[in-house]
Amino acid sequence: MGDNEFREPSIALTRVYTRSGDAGTTLLVNGRRVSKDDPRVEAYGTVDELNACIGRARECLRAAAGRCAELGRLDAILLRVQHELFNLGSEVATDPGAVRERQPRVLGSQVERLEAEIDSMNAELQPLESFVLPGGSAVNAELHVCRTVCRRAERRVVTLMGSEQDSRLAARYLNRLSDALFVWSRWVCQRMGDAEVQWQPNATL
Repeated sequence: MGDNEFREPSIALTRVYTRSGDAGTTLLVNGRRVSKDDPRVEAYGTVDELNACIGRARECLRAAAGRCAELGRLDAILLRVQHELFNLGSEVATDPGAVRERQPRVLGSQVERLEAEIDSMNAELQPLESFVLPGGSAVNAELHVCRTVCRRAERRVVTLMGSEQDSRLAARYLNRLSDALFVWSRWVCQRMGDAEVQWQPNATL
């Protein structure tokens, strides 16, 4: 992808609040005003929530970096994913057919890169012998939170897919990202030497 593939942002925020949303509406990227509980707003709002969760997971990851230098590898990937999610959110926040040529959006090559990263890191892991529960380390738990929010973002985007094709690539990306977050949660535990928490169906008996 070339450096000038997408239009660079031209933003000059002088005021944080505008009062324009006080009546419960907001503007999409293409200028159409919709209710704040519109499915499209719910979808890109959940993508934004996911981005915030990944930011929190990165800070947790960096705090643990002293225990394992290899964690920097995952930190770099997660930072890239944050940028990609912002691009994806730009697309989801735009009506179908209104996405402009150089508007930031998710790309098929980014889905393929996630798949390659999943395969590469999964090959370094011990095989799963049971379902696992979130935990084992703070970073693992944070990545599982990201995974579950990612699944919710995917469901919200799938809601938009009933009448449009534009959201299908975004849904594919989120589907692959949730798989990646699961693999990364396991990778972190094994790289840090922490035991994964295995599901024991009879533990409550």
